[in-house]
Amino acid sequence: MKSQKDKAVEFKSLHERPGCFVIPNPWESGTAKLLANLGFEALATTSAGFAFSLGRPDCKRYLSREEVLNNAKEILTVTDLPVSADLENGYSDKPQGVYEMIILAGQTGLVGASIEDATGIDGDPIYEIDLAVERIRAAVEAKNTFDFPFMLTARAENFIHGRLDLKDTIRRLQAFQEAGADVLYAPSLRSREDITAVVHSVDKPVNVMIGASLSLRELAEIGVKRISLGSTLARAAIGEFLRAAGEIKNNGTYSFVDSATPYSQLNEIFTRTDTNGF
Repeated sequence: MKSQKDKAVEFKSLHERPGCFVIPNPWESGTAKLLANLGFEALATTSAGFAFSLGRPDCKRYLSREEVLNNAKEILTVTDLPVSADLENGYSDKPQGVYEMIILAGQTGLVGASIEDATGIDGDPIYEIDLAVERIRAAVEAKNTFDFPFMLTARAENFIHGRLDLKDTIRRLQAFQEAGADVLYAPSLRSREDITAVVHSVDKPVNVMIGASLSLRELAEIGVKRISLGSTLARAAIGEFLRAAGEIKNNGTYSFVDSATPYSQLNEIFTRTDTNGF
């Protein structure tokens, strides 16, 4: 097994080499094993995917800090890949709470995490910029206590909450960079022009969530360093589940069986990964 420090150095190096890389988002240990088996180089948890797997909604603080950390811990037990965590708003409005969350993340074995400037409150979804920056400073202070590099991603959530204010989003990302964040991320950017503007406005690696009508090659050409999937894989899996169940319920047929992953293939993957200890 690799040490946490080894994985942290490996994760940091992915952000420093030329080109971009994809960091997919498992929602529990089984999907983490499957993604590792496909050859991805790092993983990131998804709060939405995890919440959906428990039958809960996302973005309403239906997950506790302990549940999120335990989910990350389960993923860490089945893969030797570097793992970063979606920690939402740090499960606290206060900078001290964000500090504590990052400390706990490092103690869990994670080598990176994201903190967003979303409040989780309907009608008032985004923290005022001064508080948002103070929260990132607290996260940076926490990560600087570790004896390994911990990649902190600061998220500006305007677009994902329908506030299509690119100027304010860039202002926030620049302030987060100044506060010491390692990676910058504005979910739900869609156009080439907006993504290009963000990349060119900062001097740190930029993460983009898949969903823009741009290929991985095009995103790399723009200068995007990291591409994540958020809840997309979880929603794709749930979509197939619902289509299959709906076909049985509504049509009395089961044509989906032909495209289902063979039992033997899944059994082989999970048996082999257990035997090899990853």
